[in-house]
Amino acid sequence: MDYREVNHRKNDNPQLYESLKALPKIELHRHLEGSLRLSTLADIAREHQLDLPGYAVEDFRHLVQMVPEDEPDANVFISKFFTLRNFYQSPEIIDRIAYETVADAAAENIVYMELRFTPIALAREKEYAMSDAADWVIKAVDRAEADFGIDVRLIVSMNRHESVELGDEMVDIAIKNMDRGIVAIDLAGSENKFPGKPFEHVFAKARAAGLSITSHAGEWAGPESVLEAINVLGATRLGHGVRIVEDLDVVRLAQDRDITFEVCLSSNILSGVVDSLDNHPFRDLYAMGLRTTLNTDDPSVQGVNLTDEFVAASVEMGYSLDILKEQVINAAEAAFLPDDERQALLTRLQAEFYPESAEAPAESGS
Repeated sequence: MDYREVNHRKNDNPQLYESLKALPKIELHRHLEGSLRLSTLADIAREHQLDLPGYAVEDFRHLVQMVPEDEPDANVFISKFFTLRNFYQSPEIIDRIAYETVADAAAENIVYMELRFTPIALAREKEYAMSDAADWVIKAVDRAEADFGIDVRLIVSMNRHESVELGDEMVDIAIKNMDRGIVAIDLAGSENKFPGKPFEHVFAKARAAGLSITSHAGEWAGPESVLEAINVLGATRLGHGVRIVEDLDVVRLAQDRDITFEVCLSSNILSGVVDSLDNHPFRDLYAMGLRTTLNTDDPSVQGVNLTDEFVAASVEMGYSLDILKEQVINAAEAAFLPDDERQALLTRLQAEFYPESAEAPAESGS
């Protein structure tokens, strides 16, 4: 199956799809800016008369979502965000997209999510203050949490191709809002073109303030970017990280440090990291005993949700329900939460996954 036909999975095996949709899940790697409902984009386009081929979804889908005609390639994938940033036309829009992102996660029984967002991406179009954009996201997420019964934390993400000074400002925003649900920072973008080393002191400041660290690495660059993320930035989780398999010494380092891998199956294929699920390094990561989790990355850009990713892992990669549950437990163990909240989350999941067992395992490991 062409992986870009993911929207057919629900129709191909509706019983499995609905079963995995009902499964309690955790998402550790989802970008707000890649999670916008296309119907909402159509509303915004019409209201603000945006410069698009038309205001029906099919008129502009190819500009904001990977379509079958697109070459699976990082540059094509990233180009979708150049159009998406034009939609952030008001505080009300930013509020709406953040609220809807949480609502959509709750609708497929994601019980805990760490949603990353890039303040400058939301603020730049209308020259808003980044601190204001962050405030709008936080308030919308708080409201959605209460309305939909989902637990959400936020990660502030910065881009490698932008200035260190801008990144430093975003870390200050994250530190200021640690008591409002911001738990970590992230470095995103093309690690094959822009190293993380210039951001070393920015991440050191974040760690000193008590923020956790995740970083995109081992996606569009090889194991050297993973090494940098761990040793220079202090990451305990890696966004993607799949190319680590090219260097067994770096694999051993990740094993020793108990690094968690935020694997995003469809993203890796659509952005050209791998050519098929048959060749996806998730198989190797899992076999090597590394701590893996399943995530979406940018669900609206890819045309997927987390249930689709679980279905893919089950049907196309052959992983059992027990292994899928293990991925959720791994994610709970790696959540950027205080110990007591993490344990409460684990206890809840174990009770739902293993109701027949009086004593569920305290930890699963990969």
